[in-house]
Amino acid sequence: MIEAIRELIERAQISVKNRDNLLSLKREISKKYKIDSLLNADIIKEYKRLLSLKLIDSNLILENLLRKRTIRTLSGIAPVAVLTKPYPCPGTCAYCPRQKKVPVSYLSNEPAVMRAIRCGYHPYTQTASRLRALENNGHQPEKIELIVIGGTWSYLPVKYKYWYVLNCFRAANDYLSFGELKKSPYRSTLHTAELKRLLLWEQKKNEKARYRIIGLTLETRPDYINTKELEEMRLLGCTRVEMGVQITDDKILTLNRRGHGVKEIAEATALLKKYGFKITYHIMPALPGSNPKLDFQLFSGLFKDERFQPDQIKFYPTVVTAGSLLYKWYQQGKYKPYSDKVLQKLIIKCKAVVPEYVRIIRLIRDIPSESIIAGNKITNLRQIMKQQGVYCRCIRCREAKDAPISSYSINIQKYQAAGGWEYFISADSLDKSILFGFCRLRLDKSSPIAPAIVRELHVYGELTPSGTGFKVQHRGLGKELLVKAEQLALTANSDKIAVISGVGVRDYYRRRGYRLYNTYMMKKLN
Repeated sequence: MIEAIRELIERAQISVKNRDNLLSLKREISKKYKIDSLLNADIIKEYKRLLSLKLIDSNLILENLLRKRTIRTLSGIAPVAVLTKPYPCPGTCAYCPRQKKVPVSYLSNEPAVMRAIRCGYHPYTQTASRLRALENNGHQPEKIELIVIGGTWSYLPVKYKYWYVLNCFRAANDYLSFGELKKSPYRSTLHTAELKRLLLWEQKKNEKARYRIIGLTLETRPDYINTKELEEMRLLGCTRVEMGVQITDDKILTLNRRGHGVKEIAEATALLKKYGFKITYHIMPALPGSNPKLDFQLFSGLFKDERFQPDQIKFYPTVVTAGSLLYKWYQQGKYKPYSDKVLQKLIIKCKAVVPEYVRIIRLIRDIPSESIIAGNKITNLRQIMKQQGVYCRCIRCREAKDAPISSYSINIQKYQAAGGWEYFISADSLDKSILFGFCRLRLDKSSPIAPAIVRELHVYGELTPSGTGFKVQHRGLGKELLVKAEQLALTANSDKIAVISGVGVRDYYRRRGYRLYNTYMMKKLN
């Protein structure tokens, strides 16, 4: 097998220019060596080994052709999703399935859940296995966005939360190429005070580690957001919060037994913004009590009403699954989901009103079709809409992906949100069709952190390890956007500026005059 792979790599240097060339060469060599097939993961592993020994020259064309799901790292980061173990949920939502030994609202055959079950829900094992999978598929996951899912994070025991995040950081720090681990996970029997101490130590190590956690996302409910919770999230290293908003209508929220109203959504959003967090709303079209017209009206209001203004959106269209109260309503004829045609038309209308400063992360939740009794079963809705020529100005639809950086202009969009002013500072192609990078600046004198907060700084392009200096990242664009934010803050008479920095990018801000203070990177402006 190794001999066959080496021959493929050697011949690919000359003959492989596209995917068809690669497939043809794989078939030829498989036939020659009388083997079933050559797996990309095995080829990648041997290619990187030979490259590290300087026995071959790098071949970017081959690397790109071998890489699976290239889009995963074309946003400049490697998303690593891990799942918390099943705990009781404070909610009784009508639409949530409740399976044994699975977190509420999740299903045992969802890909992320299946991976977590194989790892025994252990954070250390999950993190390492996801890094290994990304590498085996040709990615370089050295800049990690850790996404912790599993329901209401804020409802979990404090000790478990610190133990969980601690082991995620340890796994990133311990990880070596292709799944080798230098150490072992921390025990759950340690006292909370010791877990906190060890977390600070692992975070400090991660600032200079090869595999750095540059962003940490936690998932919770609006009615569990308060000052104490946000301060704890910052100690853990959290930079983004996903909230199950579902819909901004009190009657529909009550009907679906959500347990909170619009007031709690608005209050949570305001507090999160004042602390500098990035905010993702989960939105559920087709809930019982709603209709397409009302769904669109309320969705449009998210960007007109200053109480909301989320940074990111996840569409989770309502589906009927066994084990939920909604399933009983469906059986009784009390609920009927939207047809595929109605749902697609609704989402197309919603995409058309999404501002350029918002990113639509997902259009459909990854629930296997066999688990959906009624409702949408189309998982590639984004691709279908793209084929139909649906046009959208959201961040994801405009981000540079693998496009080389070219002439650009710096543009600023200003809008009011939760008692402060948000500035979306973007580097766009001259025709504004491509987004190379952006910075989110918030000016808010009532913020307990600083009158000026950088809530996000992101340069798009293929994930580029630090120091390589190619593609869109590491061309000085991030620095240019940050300087612009500092200038805007000075103009508004702010004497200091804060950044809600991920642990793994603290050194980036240190090199630009920022210093760590109470989990934020701070800089005096006068």
